[in-house]
Amino acid sequence: MTTTPLRILLLMTWLLCGSAAAELVVIANHNSGIDKLSKDEVINLYMGRNHKLPNGLTVLPLDLNSAHEEKATFYEQLVGKEIAEINSYWARLRFSGQGYPPRQLDSADEVINIVSENKGAIGYIDRKKIDRRVKLIYIVNP
Repeated sequence: MTTTPLRILLLMTWLLCGSAAAELVVIANHNSGIDKLSKDEVINLYMGRNHKLPNGLTVLPLDLNSAHEEKATFYEQLVGKEIAEINSYWARLRFSGQGYPPRQLDSADEVINIVSENKGAIGYIDRKKIDRRVKLIYIVNP
């Protein structure tokens, strides 16, 4: 009979830990003409390989600054790389003149504001922070 309280405790711990983790999503402007992106498309946009959305609109990828845990999670889940590796990647591209990293922002609110005001902007945020000004176009899965 002592296993029932233990099971309840384990279940509660699992629920609390699971709900604390952010589910990251990529968002776009409602007028972007984009309803969905594939993982490869998101990777290519965020790694500077493509500069246009699938419909031809110039993309403005938005990134949270390195102080945000979401940034580390985003790149780990998307490309399997740590922030130091991502920074090194962009340093090489910048130095050689081959590209520039996504625009760095300080908060999810800033990401939402810029995406809602720019047709070509995309950004990633915690799914819980989405509001009606933007639309979800990709769910980042581990």
